[in-house]
Amino acid sequence: MTRDFEETIRAAGPVIDPPAAKALYAPLLADAPRGGAVVPDIAYGMDELHRLDLYLPLGADGPAPVVIFLHGGGFIRGDKADRYHVGHYFSRHGVLAVLPNYRLGPRNRWPAGAEDVSSVLAWARDNVAAHGGNPDHIVLVGESAGAAHIAAATLMRRFHPPGGLRIAGAFLASGVYNAELELLARSQLGIATPDPRNEAYFGPDFSAYREMSTIAQIDAEPFPLAISYAELDPIQMQAQAGELFARLVTQHGFQPQISVVRGHNHLSQVYSINSGDEAQVSI
Repeated sequence: MTRDFEETIRAAGPVIDPPAAKALYAPLLADAPRGGAVVPDIAYGMDELHRLDLYLPLGADGPAPVVIFLHGGGFIRGDKADRYHVGHYFSRHGVLAVLPNYRLGPRNRWPAGAEDVSSVLAWARDNVAAHGGNPDHIVLVGESAGAAHIAAATLMRRFHPPGGLRIAGAFLASGVYNAELELLARSQLGIATPDPRNEAYFGPDFSAYREMSTIAQIDAEPFPLAISYAELDPIQMQAQAGELFARLVTQHGFQPQISVVRGHNHLSQVYSINSGDEAQVSI
């Protein structure tokens, strides 16, 4: 990344400021290269938010690998349209990108997000071949709340679609994996009380938070997995990435990759994709 951008991000510190991150990268993204054609607003379920956009791959030699990318938004906001640059990034690199919306809190509570991930995955298996994608090479990628939903959907077998998980891998960026930890360590982690995001999604019955914490409910067989957090993420994202990694390795037989995105905060790491001010993304 450029020195000016890094200095701006570091000066702001470990904040989650959507308008600031969007404004910082807006000039770069306005001139960013585009990928192939976009097929918008395909229904994958019955809810009004069960819609996805397809970014068709450029230059694919045969069936293209598929990435399903789930946006963040603290469980209560966010839209696939805000991550159009991610779709174009993958598209122009020969990947079919699937960007879904999903049900949000407080209208929809846990496990709505995990259920929607499973529905998108089932849809992709049945439909991506018609759009040039390879249904046998699907990678799930999520940021923030999107990472939390993908973690639950993949690491907890109850949410696997019919026929099993059968994915090429998953990538979790700066997610929430232990709602109970965030509840019990609010002062240490700097989390608001009441919490407008967690309580909107996980609900007001705090005695049930352990049962809704992915970290305590892992029962899936190991699959290729990468976990990351930003250098300037809030401390709870850093702690939970480490806890998830440690538990998967010591208790569940996984061998996940773990990495830190240098010089970025919770949102700049995502807005930088396809901006030219980015780390290389691997599939």
